[in-house]
Amino acid sequence: MLLRDAHNRIIRDLRVSLTDRCNFRCFYCLPHGEPPLARKETILTFEEIVEICEIFVSLGIEKIRLTGGEPLLRKDIEVLVEKLARLKAQVSRFEVQSSETENPKSKTQNPKLVDLALTTNGFSLKERAENLKNAGLDRVTISLDSLKRKNFQRITGVDKLQETLEAIEAAKKARLTPIKINAVVVRGYNDDEVLDFVCFAREQNISMRFIEFMPLGAGHDWDRNSVVSGREIFAKINRVFPLQLKEKSRGAETAWKYRFVDGARGEIGIVAPVTEMFCGACSRIRLTADGQIRTCLFSTTEHNLRDVLRSNSTRPEIVEFIKDVVMKKEARHKINDANFMQPVRTMSFIGG
Repeated sequence: MLLRDAHNRIIRDLRVSLTDRCNFRCFYCLPHGEPPLARKETILTFEEIVEICEIFVSLGIEKIRLTGGEPLLRKDIEVLVEKLARLKAQVSRFEVQSSETENPKSKTQNPKLVDLALTTNGFSLKERAENLKNAGLDRVTISLDSLKRKNFQRITGVDKLQETLEAIEAAKKARLTPIKINAVVVRGYNDDEVLDFVCFAREQNISMRFIEFMPLGAGHDWDRNSVVSGREIFAKINRVFPLQLKEKSRGAETAWKYRFVDGARGEIGIVAPVTEMFCGACSRIRLTADGQIRTCLFSTTEHNLRDVLRSNSTRPEIVEFIKDVVMKKEARHKINDANFMQPVRTMSFIGG
């Protein structure tokens, strides 16, 4: 029983936002501070998140990424990680019952979680990395938009570059690997640091991912002229550090991944959703902190799973709701269309 949308794409990746709060003020996300936050009673509890994730895993979800806002602001996140990590070994009781009813031989093929990751700005990761690993977290992705202190503060609104660099070291020490570092490249802000980031990746033996600037900020002031295309990023790197594509096809992944021709350590990933959309192979679905399913990062419609869950719906009813929502997944985003409308909620509310 796999989740499949109307365009025959199998959904295997669930992004779960744990909070809509963030302690950074990145200009491309929350330049004017946080809009009104979801009320405490609307935020999903850990028990509800675990129940929802278990259902999704029973339907074929293999990867769960915990996001925000800043997920480390969610109190006792280690407790949640420990509960979710059990899904890597636990076969869904519901799926077992379904498979035994439909085909007794299929019960040995029940899906389970294979990857539990977290995206963070590094806040408090230095102190918590070891405990998160012990709780069952597999790996982390850390946002790092500049290697220069003043520019980091200009972009993020906080003077926390050193703490972010220490978070990377803590993640390496705790074996939360492979570590991915995300940099949103914006013309006039950090496009002059691309090669510095590449050197950083080679020195640190990490995956450096360059992401095109997307229209997801609270200021709704996205400017296409500020987008540094994936092709431009690749050309800038390739002239100095020749790259070789690691795979023939990106598949359902978001990034084209490259190795260094000279055999150096590290990896380069380029995520180009604006200029080279990859919607045709999208395998992702999102759950906001207040329990709304989003079928696309740029959806203008949300589907209220929280109220379904809290209305004493049966397990099969919840499953049918999810399957019905997945069938409504958009064929593609419309960033490049004349009638494109930016989502009302920013990335901090949607979950990355």
